[in-house]
Amino acid sequence: NQIGLATGQVQEIYHPGYVAKRMEIGAVVGAAPAANVVRERPQPGDVVILLGGSTGRDGCGGATGSSKSHTLESLASCGAEVQKGNPPEERKIQRLFRDPAVTRLIKRCNDFGAGGVSVAIGELADGLQIDLDRVPKKYEGLDGTELAISESQERMAVVVAAADEAAFLAAARAENLQAVRVAEVTATERMRMTWRGDTIVDLSREFLNSNGAPKRTAAEIAAPDLNNIPAAFPAQGATYAEKFTGLMADLNVCSQKGLAERFDSTIGAATVVMPFGGRRQLTPTPFMAAKFPVLQGETETASVMAYGFDPYLSAASPYHGALLAVVTSVAKLTAAGLDPARLWLTFQEYFEKLGQDKTRWGKPLAALLGALTAQLELGLAAIGGKDSMSGSFEHIDVPPTLVSFAIGTQKADKIITPEFKRAGSLVCLLSPAYTAEKLPDLTSVKNVLRQVYDMTAAGSVLSAQAIGFGGAAEAVCKACFGNNIGFSFAADLPEELLFERRYGAIMLELAPGCELPEGALLLGETQAAPEIAINGETIPLAALLDAWTATLEDIFPTNAPAAGEAPAYSFAERAAHRPAGHLAAPRVLIPVFPGNNCEYDTARQFEKFGAKCETFIIGNLTQTMVEDSVARLAKAIAKSQIVMLPGGFSGGDEPDGSGKFIATFFRNPRLKEAVMELLTRRDGLMLGICNGFQALIKLGLVPYGEIRDLTAESPTLTFNNIDRHQSMLVNTRIASVKSPWLAYTEVGAIHTVAISHGEGKFVAPPEEIARLAAAGQICTQYVDLDGRPAMQTPFNPNGSMCAVEGICSPDGRVFGKMGHSERYMPGLYKNVPGEKDQRIFEAGVAYFRD
Repeated sequence: NQIGLATGQVQEIYHPGYVAKRMEIGAVVGAAPAANVVRERPQPGDVVILLGGSTGRDGCGGATGSSKSHTLESLASCGAEVQKGNPPEERKIQRLFRDPAVTRLIKRCNDFGAGGVSVAIGELADGLQIDLDRVPKKYEGLDGTELAISESQERMAVVVAAADEAAFLAAARAENLQAVRVAEVTATERMRMTWRGDTIVDLSREFLNSNGAPKRTAAEIAAPDLNNIPAAFPAQGATYAEKFTGLMADLNVCSQKGLAERFDSTIGAATVVMPFGGRRQLTPTPFMAAKFPVLQGETETASVMAYGFDPYLSAASPYHGALLAVVTSVAKLTAAGLDPARLWLTFQEYFEKLGQDKTRWGKPLAALLGALTAQLELGLAAIGGKDSMSGSFEHIDVPPTLVSFAIGTQKADKIITPEFKRAGSLVCLLSPAYTAEKLPDLTSVKNVLRQVYDMTAAGSVLSAQAIGFGGAAEAVCKACFGNNIGFSFAADLPEELLFERRYGAIMLELAPGCELPEGALLLGETQAAPEIAINGETIPLAALLDAWTATLEDIFPTNAPAAGEAPAYSFAERAAHRPAGHLAAPRVLIPVFPGNNCEYDTARQFEKFGAKCETFIIGNLTQTMVEDSVARLAKAIAKSQIVMLPGGFSGGDEPDGSGKFIATFFRNPRLKEAVMELLTRRDGLMLGICNGFQALIKLGLVPYGEIRDLTAESPTLTFNNIDRHQSMLVNTRIASVKSPWLAYTEVGAIHTVAISHGEGKFVAPPEEIARLAAAGQICTQYVDLDGRPAMQTPFNPNGSMCAVEGICSPDGRVFGKMGHSERYMPGLYKNVPGEKDQRIFEAGVAYFRD
């Protein structure tokens, strides 16, 4: 979250073998313009620059520690192997690497992982002279070995020409990034390291390239016991109600919404589908999709990614498990509307400690053969990936684990989501043929995938979902939850069909007027009544939803205690004040503190309506940089009409709470004077969202309209009731239009807005809230699906008193809110209905034009 990467899907997988080493699936996707990518061979005389964080002992042994089996004793002795992350530093590196003028200087680049300097720099060129004394340190006392092998995080090693060194270092400094030359490329093909004037490493490249002595081992693949492959969910109970509720409560079927909401799914203003869809945001999306992160203009092209894996299947047969992992990942993307012939794969493998046991070695071999078979038959290639043979703890081994991730691209408006869209739709199942070995015929799989793609491309499909762990019954229930649409199953469906894990099969909700496709089985029809009807039984969706959400509620809670009711405030009087002069293109100043991560999204919104934005990087690497930042920022404020404080995690939300770093900075007398001159003499505006709102309220700019000392009676923002980060879409109601930022809205209008915060609970004495309401300073409130101000989660995601989401200054020109209005762009969040454009950025620019 602090790095600022949209995480569209996070899911845990459960199996007894993961009880000591749990399995969590997640990924993020990056993209770079091809023109920015340079691949050159380093030449003698080139320099290696270490960029980013400093080095410490906490990075010694991290990779090796994660790649070995553990015991009860090692739990106590290996804690120091866990590296300390530095997300604000990584965010700075991202910013730097998005600058084409910088990236085109880089000939080669490595991040720091296992092996630290030894590997990250040692891999860059055949001949290297590395000076360990130049490596930045977190503290003194590190010896040469520690400097050479530490895996401290958020560091990059880049090769640039000597002539480009000064320009690269200057660009890094402008981003408040530590950067220093630590090595040179030499003509001699040896890697040499010096420390305190002594050569402590001197190895030939020929030796390094040999990987040491050749290694061999024997592997024996055991024949799978096909009878032990769980072909069907062990549905228990005499009635369908008991079987369905039992299914939905299963650990690998039940809701993990409370886990997913800990991860920011909307940062970057590119998220096409939310992790949970439908009006109620309850249908899990089995893939993630986000538009490419372009800096200029807009794009309709999105990356789409999904995974496949079943631990029980892989435990019985690693070959079957890996083959079907590939099939499942590809089927999920095909159901999303992607062309199955234009996908790419990457694998993540996780196996028990192998030792010298040839039967243990046979498990990853069998898995790789299964995955290879699927790739060859489907015509899809895998690249990259990561493996670990550390999945043992005492006598507990993880199941053979090969997870297939499939990725492809599609236009955002062509992506299909799984929640049922309407009542009265026919729903069918297209399934490949299965062999006697309980494997799908891969030619049949290809035919099904092609048929589904042709249908989605033709607009014949309203919703689609690949069949997963819980079979068709799971798919139907989850598709119902999002929009509270019921389902009536066709008569006399075989029970095994409902619960069978038929990987490669896809469930389709057909568009009106579409006939049942060739080879499809009619599952049933959607209905308005919120219930499941099957063979004379009726199961309320509410009962299934309770079973689905209850299993992990104590582990990953989604509900928090809330007391009282929230009144609906209404203040329709608009502020009459207008600036003395008019500007066609007002200047917007966006200060970026270490940890802020919403500056790109915010600038894009203002620029879309003609404003000129200056993104101002706050430097704090040295005292001189801090003083320089204060002086330059004061001058920038004097030239601007709008100051926008963006969201993120300034200072990593330390010390003791969000926004304090920004607030402390702006209390500098020069900056305080510049801000008050903007507001009192130049009719300027200020806006703060999320972390920016936290700063505004700590400064007193909201609700008082001035930077002042706060008292015990002053409003504040504190930790969410649920005691964790919350990321989702919420509905907010316009309660007052006093602020010019809300000039294009009306009292009572409801908007669906992204939120992402851990400290957003608005707290103030009741009499202070009443005063703010009477003055029209309570601008927005959290509301439920019926538009009523709410105190309960998830509608009020933090438990704000009186459901307050945003407030303004007495004259309305300073506005602060928790919801990320800047994260809306056309084509986003398509699986959650609602009006998502609050038009506040348009209104802020128009304030200076009208």
